[in-house]
Amino acid sequence: MRILSLDTATDVATTCVWVDGDAVAETSAAGRSASAQHVLGQVDQLLAEAGLALSDLDLIVAGRGPGTFTGLRIGLATARGLGFALGIPVRGVSTLDALLRGAGDGAVACIDARRGEVFAAGPGIDPCVAAPDTLADRLIAGTLLVGDGAVRHRDRFPAASVPVDDSPLHVPWARHHAALHENAGAPEPLYLRAPDADRSLPAGAAA
Repeated sequence: MRILSLDTATDVATTCVWVDGDAVAETSAAGRSASAQHVLGQVDQLLAEAGLALSDLDLIVAGRGPGTFTGLRIGLATARGLGFALGIPVRGVSTLDALLRGAGDGAVACIDARRGEVFAAGPGIDPCVAAPDTLADRLIAGTLLVGDGAVRHRDRFPAASVPVDDSPLHVPWARHHAALHENAGAPEPLYLRAPDADRSLPAGAAA
Protein backbone atom coordinates (compact mmCIF):
# COMPACT_ATOMS: atom_id res chain seq x y z
CA MET A 1 0.00 0.00 0.00
CA ARG A 2 1.45 3.34 -1.10
CA ILE A 3 -0.04 6.22 0.84
CA LEU A 4 0.42 9.97 0.70
CA SER A 5 -0.54 11.52 4.03
CA LEU A 6 -0.60 15.15 5.09
CA ASP A 7 -1.78 17.40 7.90
CA THR A 8 -2.03 21.19 7.68
CA ALA A 9 -4.36 21.82 10.61
CA THR A 10 -1.75 23.30 12.97
CA ASP A 11 1.18 25.70 12.69
CA VAL A 12 3.38 22.78 11.59
CA ALA A 13 2.33 21.19 8.30
CA THR A 14 3.54 17.61 7.86
CA THR A 15 3.65 15.39 4.77
CA CYS A 16 4.63 11.74 4.39
CA VAL A 17 4.98 9.01 1.79
CA TRP A 18 4.18 5.65 3.37
CA VAL A 19 4.97 2.37 1.62
CA ASP A 20 3.87 -1.00 3.00
CA GLY A 21 3.91 0.10 6.63
CA ASP A 22 6.98 2.34 6.60
CA ALA A 23 7.42 6.09 6.29
CA VAL A 24 9.94 6.26 3.44
CA ALA A 25 9.95 10.05 3.16
CA GLU A 26 8.60 12.72 5.49
CA THR A 27 8.91 16.44 6.07
CA SER A 28 7.47 19.28 8.14
CA ALA A 29 7.20 23.04 7.69
CA ALA A 30 6.38 25.62 10.35
CA GLY A 31 4.74 29.02 10.00
CA ARG A 32 1.00 29.18 10.71
CA SER A 33 -1.31 28.70 7.73
CA ALA A 34 1.41 29.82 5.29
CA SER A 35 3.13 26.46 5.74
CA ALA A 36 0.06 24.70 4.34
CA GLN A 37 0.33 26.66 1.12
CA HIS A 38 3.56 24.85 0.23
CA VAL A 39 2.18 21.35 0.69
CA LEU A 40 2.14 20.51 -3.04
CA GLY A 41 5.82 21.34 -3.26
CA GLN A 42 6.45 19.05 -0.31
CA VAL A 43 4.50 16.28 -2.02
CA ASP A 44 6.67 16.56 -5.16
CA GLN A 45 9.83 16.54 -3.07
CA LEU A 46 8.85 13.48 -1.04
CA LEU A 47 7.66 11.47 -4.02
CA ALA A 48 11.01 12.12 -5.70
CA GLU A 49 12.84 10.98 -2.56
CA ALA A 50 10.73 7.82 -2.48
CA GLY A 51 11.23 7.15 -6.19
CA LEU A 52 7.49 7.28 -6.86
CA ALA A 53 5.12 9.20 -9.11
CA LEU A 54 1.67 10.49 -8.20
CA SER A 55 0.21 7.72 -10.34
CA ASP A 56 1.83 5.12 -8.07
CA LEU A 57 -0.26 6.14 -5.05
CA ASP A 58 -3.09 3.94 -3.76
CA LEU A 59 -4.57 6.20 -1.08
CA ILE A 60 -4.40 9.72 0.32
CA VAL A 61 -4.96 10.42 4.02
CA ALA A 62 -5.44 13.96 5.30
CA GLY A 63 -5.67 15.49 8.76
CA ARG A 64 -9.24 16.53 9.60
CA GLY A 65 -8.27 18.90 12.38
CA PRO A 66 -9.28 20.49 14.60
CA GLY A 67 -6.94 23.38 14.05
CA THR A 68 -6.64 26.60 12.09
CA PHE A 69 -9.55 27.10 9.71
CA THR A 70 -7.49 28.23 6.72
CA GLY A 71 -4.74 25.64 7.11
CA LEU A 72 -7.22 22.84 7.59
CA ARG A 73 -9.20 23.76 4.49
CA ILE A 74 -6.04 24.00 2.36
CA GLY A 75 -4.94 20.50 3.35
CA LEU A 76 -8.32 18.88 2.81
CA ALA A 77 -8.84 20.64 -0.52
CA THR A 78 -5.39 19.53 -1.67
CA ALA A 79 -6.05 15.92 -0.68
CA ARG A 80 -9.47 15.84 -2.32
CA GLY A 81 -8.16 17.45 -5.50
CA LEU A 82 -5.32 14.97 -5.81
CA GLY A 83 -7.61 12.05 -5.07
CA PHE A 84 -10.09 13.18 -7.71
CA ALA A 85 -7.38 13.71 -10.32
CA LEU A 86 -5.76 10.32 -9.61
CA GLY A 87 -9.00 8.41 -9.14
CA ILE A 88 -7.97 7.04 -5.75
CA PRO A 89 -9.68 7.14 -2.31
CA VAL A 90 -9.16 9.97 0.14
CA ARG A 91 -9.62 9.42 3.87
CA GLY A 92 -9.49 11.68 6.92
CA VAL A 93 -7.85 11.21 10.33
CA SER A 94 -8.28 13.48 13.33
CA THR A 95 -5.20 15.55 14.07
CA LEU A 96 -5.81 14.79 17.76
CA ASP A 97 -5.74 11.05 17.01
CA ALA A 98 -2.45 11.45 15.17
CA LEU A 99 -0.90 13.22 18.17
CA LEU A 100 -2.20 10.52 20.50
CA ARG A 101 -0.73 7.74 18.37
CA GLY A 102 2.65 9.43 18.47
CA ALA A 103 2.56 9.99 22.24
CA GLY A 104 1.39 6.53 23.28
CA ASP A 105 -1.12 5.17 25.78
CA GLY A 106 -2.37 7.47 28.50
CA ALA A 107 -1.42 10.72 26.79
CA VAL A 108 -3.74 13.64 26.13
CA ALA A 109 -3.51 15.68 22.92
CA CYS A 110 -3.85 19.46 23.19
CA ILE A 111 -3.98 21.75 20.13
CA ASP A 112 -3.96 25.53 20.33
CA ALA A 113 -7.46 26.74 19.37
CA ARG A 114 -6.65 30.46 19.66
CA ARG A 115 -8.96 32.83 21.58
CA GLY A 116 -7.60 31.44 24.87
CA GLU A 117 -8.87 27.91 24.23
CA VAL A 118 -7.50 24.50 23.31
CA PHE A 119 -8.79 21.46 21.45
CA ALA A 120 -8.20 18.29 23.43
CA ALA A 121 -8.77 14.54 23.47
CA GLY A 122 -7.46 11.55 25.35
CA PRO A 123 -8.43 8.87 27.86
CA GLY A 124 -11.71 9.94 29.44
CA ILE A 125 -11.75 13.15 27.39
CA ASP A 126 -13.87 13.13 24.26
CA PRO A 127 -12.71 15.58 21.55
CA CYS A 128 -13.64 19.04 22.81
CA VAL A 129 -12.76 22.72 22.93
CA ALA A 130 -12.11 24.14 26.38
CA ALA A 131 -10.28 26.78 28.36
CA PRO A 132 -6.83 25.54 29.48
CA ASP A 133 -7.84 25.74 33.14
CA THR A 134 -10.91 23.60 32.46
CA LEU A 135 -8.76 20.96 30.77
CA ALA A 136 -6.20 21.14 33.58
CA ASP A 137 -8.91 20.28 36.11
CA ARG A 138 -9.67 17.08 34.17
CA LEU A 139 -6.10 15.82 33.96
CA ILE A 140 -4.65 13.20 36.27
CA ALA A 141 -1.38 14.36 37.83
CA GLY A 142 1.57 13.37 35.68
CA THR A 143 -0.47 12.95 32.48
CA LEU A 144 1.64 13.34 29.35
CA LEU A 145 0.22 16.36 27.51
CA VAL A 146 1.31 16.92 23.91
CA GLY A 147 0.58 19.37 21.12
CA ASP A 148 1.11 23.06 20.45
CA GLY A 149 -1.67 23.93 22.88
CA ALA A 150 0.29 22.27 25.66
CA VAL A 151 3.35 24.31 24.68
CA ARG A 152 1.52 27.65 24.45
CA HIS A 153 -0.31 27.20 27.74
CA ARG A 154 2.37 25.22 29.57
CA ASP A 155 2.03 27.32 32.74
CA ARG A 156 -1.67 26.46 32.93
CA PHE A 157 -0.94 22.74 33.28
CA PRO A 158 1.29 22.52 36.37
CA ALA A 159 0.30 18.94 37.19
CA ALA A 160 0.82 17.59 33.66
CA SER A 161 4.01 16.32 32.07
CA VAL A 162 4.62 18.57 29.05
CA PRO A 163 7.70 17.72 26.94
CA VAL A 164 10.18 20.45 25.98
CA ASP A 165 8.92 22.90 23.38
CA ASP A 166 10.81 21.37 20.44
CA SER A 167 9.86 17.78 21.24
CA PRO A 168 8.63 15.82 18.19
CA LEU A 169 5.75 14.63 20.38
CA HIS A 170 4.11 18.04 19.86
CA VAL A 171 3.97 17.55 16.07
CA PRO A 172 1.09 15.70 14.32
CA TRP A 173 3.44 13.74 12.07
CA ALA A 174 1.78 12.55 8.86
CA ARG A 175 3.20 9.06 9.39
CA HIS A 176 0.66 8.61 12.18
CA HIS A 177 -2.21 9.50 9.86
CA ALA A 178 -1.00 6.88 7.40
CA ALA A 179 -0.71 4.30 10.16
CA LEU A 180 -4.35 4.97 11.09
CA HIS A 181 -5.65 4.64 7.53
CA GLU A 182 -7.58 1.40 8.10
CA ASN A 183 -9.94 3.13 10.53
CA ALA A 184 -9.96 6.49 8.76
CA GLY A 185 -13.24 8.15 7.85
CA ALA A 186 -14.40 10.70 5.33
CA PRO A 187 -12.10 13.69 4.65
CA GLU A 188 -14.44 16.13 6.36
CA PRO A 189 -13.18 18.93 8.62
CA LEU A 190 -13.47 18.46 12.38
CA TYR A 191 -13.95 21.97 13.72
CA LEU A 192 -15.28 21.37 17.29
CA ARG A 193 -16.11 25.09 17.25
CA ALA A 194 -17.88 27.34 14.76
CA PRO A 195 -15.46 29.15 12.40
CA ASP A 196 -14.94 32.84 13.16
CA ALA A 197 -16.94 33.89 10.10
CA ASP A 198 -19.99 31.97 11.31
CA ARG A 199 -19.67 33.34 14.85
CA SER A 200 -19.60 36.92 13.58
CA LEU A 201 -22.94 36.63 11.73
CA PRO A 202 -26.00 38.17 13.39
CA ALA A 203 -28.35 35.68 15.03
CA GLY A 204 -30.37 33.84 12.40
CA ALA A 205 -28.33 35.19 9.46
CA ALA A 206 -26.74 31.81 8.76
CA ALA A 207 -30.06 29.94 8.80
